[in-house]
Amino acid sequence: MIHRSKDAERGLDPDSDLFSPGYFQTFLTGDGTVTLNARIGEVKTPDLEVIMPSIKDGESFNVEKNKLSSPMDVLEKAMDHYTVNRGALHTVIAGYPWFLDWGRDALIFVRGLIAAGKIDEALDIIKLFGQYETQGTIPNMIQGENAGNRDTSDAPLWYCIACDEYLKSEGNDAFLDMECGNQTIRQTLFSIGQAYMAGTPNGIQMDPESGLIFSPSHFTWMDTNFPAGTPREGYPIEIQALWYATLSFLARIDPSGDNGDWKGQAIQVQSAILERYFLKNEAYLADCLHAGKGVPARQAEPDNALRPNQLLAVTLGAVSDVEVCRKVVAACEELLIPGAIRSLADRPVRRPLVIEHHGKIMNDPNHPYQGKYIGDEDTKRKPAYHNGTAWTWLFPSYCEAWIKAYGIKGKRTALDWLASSAGLVSRGCIGHVPEVLDGDFPHQPRGCDAQAWGASEIVRVWRLIESLN
Repeated sequence: MIHRSKDAERGLDPDSDLFSPGYFQTFLTGDGTVTLNARIGEVKTPDLEVIMPSIKDGESFNVEKNKLSSPMDVLEKAMDHYTVNRGALHTVIAGYPWFLDWGRDALIFVRGLIAAGKIDEALDIIKLFGQYETQGTIPNMIQGENAGNRDTSDAPLWYCIACDEYLKSEGNDAFLDMECGNQTIRQTLFSIGQAYMAGTPNGIQMDPESGLIFSPSHFTWMDTNFPAGTPREGYPIEIQALWYATLSFLARIDPSGDNGDWKGQAIQVQSAILERYFLKNEAYLADCLHAGKGVPARQAEPDNALRPNQLLAVTLGAVSDVEVCRKVVAACEELLIPGAIRSLADRPVRRPLVIEHHGKIMNDPNHPYQGKYIGDEDTKRKPAYHNGTAWTWLFPSYCEAWIKAYGIKGKRTALDWLASSAGLVSRGCIGHVPEVLDGDFPHQPRGCDAQAWGASEIVRVWRLIESLN
């Protein structure tokens, strides 16, 4: 009957028995040492018995002798822990110990693989998810052989971004004509673009007047449901940023426009974002234009929730005005904690966010920020998950946006921001970064102890910034 305090904190049964593999007994005299090693699989790090004798009281670890890695080296190696086989190809375990292979997580992870030079694995994942594309949709997650969950408006667009970055890395158009299921990668990309314009079977649809993409409730990465913590039905800002980047990419691989007016649509979307999302009084971008299906963007209600999703509008080029970029970066600084970024600012909101569970309101709708991700899942953690909880995966985008706003002269500052992630790598699950942290001090790590896109995005942005001259 071992008591687990974390399970008790989550409202789960905290008491159960543990299995013991046995007991080990040894006798020590003088300065003797005994080291017990327990291993699973191949171990590439030096044996403890080699390292430990060189460390004595009062001495420090000899970095040069033992070749300790930098946090970036550690995270690049950590990425291998998430890349696993699925049939003849590879996929990505989104996080340990709970997650499977999620569409958006895997495709965002591909960007880090490309940046780290892990090209073969990146191509495998692109092929894997591409073969599941149907009428513009890609699996939200894969459970065994079941890829029927397609409740995602961002995964297909992240697929296009991953292909764009792979093509830039390899510089060979032959990639686009590779077979991917029953069609080529090029045909898959056009299928996604055309389906978003015409409307997908699961309710994603372009507003013809503005070119912006309507997203059903629960379809973005802020997908907490039952209770719906951040429904965001309407026109979420990061979906528009991804759509703009997708259109720009399709325009480059289809310059004649035979498969769609990609360039014209991209210009329309970029203009609509500045017109519809920029809040002059607050000096940042609205997180979502809220509307029901079929309601045009001009009739949607913009919120003033300060969230980090707007950073993707900067990093993906949907907002290119330098002054606007700097205002977005300045506003999002309020969301920062070391190594992560809060999902919502601790301030009142103009448009109430009601989180209801079994007829009972679980939050303060006018001030929905919750800074601790603890307690029962449905009544405590879900309402906090995207409303104040700090995330590691989106934090590097702040550093990338800083570069977009300030150029090469902002390189040192951006690296300093990003370096605050190093503290996460050296505690908790050593060598990895956690999924989330409390938004409130002392920012306790929560969620998955090791998260794939948290590691890959740090690696990607670090390499990007370091490459600037």
